[in-house]
Amino acid sequence: MTDKEPVAERLLTADETPATAWAAARERLEAPNTYWLATVRPDGRPHVVPLLAIWLDNTLYFCASGASRKAKNLELDSHCVLSANSLTLPALDLVLEGSAVKVNDDTTLQRVADAYKVMMDWPVTVRDGGFYGDSAPTAGPPPYYVYEFTPTVAFGLPGTAGTDSAGQGPAGMITPTRWHF
Repeated sequence: MTDKEPVAERLLTADETPATAWAAARERLEAPNTYWLATVRPDGRPHVVPLLAIWLDNTLYFCASGASRKAKNLELDSHCVLSANSLTLPALDLVLEGSAVKVNDDTTLQRVADAYKVMMDWPVTVRDGGFYGDSAPTAGPPPYYVYEFTPTVAFGLPGTAGTDSAGQGPAGMITPTRWHF
């Protein structure tokens, strides 16, 4: 991802509340999240699965076994959608549209491996362009290939966990927002 802040716009709001700042979304991406990846099968049907993803250096990374349906789908079409719901910071659900490409750079792979160890207590070894280690339930068997996700547009919506009926939560009012990258 780029270090440049995306352009924000309010979605479907009748009042004059400002768009939610990208910093609020980025804060959620940096925290532990439940992530879901949507890809497209060769016959055009959608495929959605949970996965382990991490935010590192303003970039979202995730892993997939080369034998998995998600990896096969991404090989044919890199366009995908990631959704995130913070496990620790409620009040903002995120949907990010973009593309994911396989990471081949050993330096980046090692940085991502180190981050997975710290953030998710998942120790892996970098070898032959992938991760090797104990099985990740949502990734399939090793080797696990690392993908870098680049968003083109993101949507932030008042979260369903930890908020009242008006969308108020610990972070205050969340305005439905679209960010363009």
